[in-house]
Amino acid sequence: MSDLVVGFDLDMTLVDSRAGIAALLHRLNDESAYGIDVDSPVSALGPPLDVVFGAYLPPEKVASAVDRFRTLYPEVAIEPAVLLPGAREAMEAVRGLGGRILVLTGKYEPNALLHLQHLDLPYDRLIGTRWGEGKTEALREEDADVYVGDHIGDMRSAKAAGATAVGVPTGGISAQELREAGADVLLGSLTELPGWLSATFA
Repeated sequence: MSDLVVGFDLDMTLVDSRAGIAALLHRLNDESAYGIDVDSPVSALGPPLDVVFGAYLPPEKVASAVDRFRTLYPEVAIEPAVLLPGAREAMEAVRGLGGRILVLTGKYEPNALLHLQHLDLPYDRLIGTRWGEGKTEALREEDADVYVGDHIGDMRSAKAAGATAVGVPTGGISAQELREAGADVLLGSLTELPGWLSATFA
């Protein structure tokens, strides 16, 4: 059995969840007149909800907005989500090398689990509600060799944890920005990951 551990971010790395999240933010605007500029957070998914809502709402309203978002998420945002190209094959490639698959995301863990179940994705461990140093700590705890993500925060967390940072510019962050954030490897999409894994770890 291989000791290889490969971690994946969820939103815009494995799953294109933009349509559902946009619909949910529009619904919150309709319900509560929050005035959220939906296009802005959806164009670069990743930061925690309290950061997203904190840009538009007074501090005393942020927690209730986060709670409402998480409550509505299963109803509104699971069904529209689709796999990004190569996602399933990338995860199966880790399994093919005898490795463990870690899904590490800033998303609320129960909702992240619904995505994995709905899309029938293989994984060994899911850790949710982690961002920044929280992702770094989880990567260290899981002894991850590789972390694959679409956000500059993913690259920084991987580097801080001593994991190989693999960037995919599928979430609105450019390849140049991922490189500047510390990406060790840049791929056009997850379709290229099986080949890289085989060349590196087989």
